[in-house]
Amino acid sequence: MLYYVSGTVTVLEPGLAVIDCGGVGYGCRVTAYTASQLKLNQNARLYITESIREDAFDLYGFIDREEQRCYSLLTSVNGVGPKAAISILSAGPQNFTLAVMTGDEKLLTAAQGIGKKIAQRIILELKDKIGGGSMEMDFSAGITPVTPQSGGNAAMAHAALQELGYSPAEINAALKGADPNATTEELVRHALRAMVMK
Repeated sequence: MLYYVSGTVTVLEPGLAVIDCGGVGYGCRVTAYTASQLKLNQNARLYITESIREDAFDLYGFIDREEQRCYSLLTSVNGVGPKAAISILSAGPQNFTLAVMTGDEKLLTAAQGIGKKIAQRIILELKDKIGGGSMEMDFSAGITPVTPQSGGNAAMAHAALQELGYSPAEINAALKGADPNATTEELVRHALRAMVMK
């Protein structure tokens, strides 16, 4: 099993990166997100997920473990194949996580080949898988308890923002002054706007 490949980027085309490892070129299918962080003739490391079928042996390369984890989650959903997963993740794992956590079908259907039904299935099947673990981390880390009125929506917003890489302190500061009756999506958008305007 290949865990990662590390070497010089010798070919970089839409959807494909070739990494030279000791004279052997490994052709890896990549998202636009990963490709944007690679440069020709420079060293790179890609985490690998193999796809072996009767007629093909494909390597999917990811710039980090988070993107690879999102790919595994996506391909676990019935009806989502490798091509669809790569298409969705081309906007970045953060956008995918945000779309699932906030139930934003439009972010998912913007990916090529993803219709409304598949987008709904992705959200339904992955919301707990993406949010559950994060919410546990949120509370064990001692995040300031959410106000009673905001209940689950604020907790979900905390989880979504933490998945995007923000610290509990940043999230609490960004959510100050938010409408306690807002939906999860509105709370996330409020926080992101507050962080951008800082």
